Amino acid sequence: MDKASLEKMLARGMDSSLLRFGLGKACLDAGELSEAAEHLRACLAFDGEYSAAWKLLGKALAAQQDSDGARSAWQAGLAAAQRKGDKQAEKEMQVFLRKLDK
Repeated sequence: MDKASLEKMLARGMDSSLLRFGLGKACLDAGELSEAAEHLRACLAFDGEYSAAWKLLGKALAAQQDSDGARSAWQAGLAAAQRKGDKQAEKEMQVFLRKLDK
């Protein structure tokens, strides 16, 4: 679904973690980094265990040169992924954190 359709759903009051994740990803893909971070934070307000949202939030923050924010997001996401047994997200965020430390 495209960003405009997702925004219409949000305007109609259909707010949810999945909708905010989709909007966050669409904004990130379009290079709209601060808007992406805003939607991903809203997603995480619905579901703080959404490891994929933590991963994308970290990417959005890193792209804005906010290394501390990215580190915090990826560390929170790593903990969420470990609690959920989401091995793929866990591995990806470990790699992102290692790259940040270089």
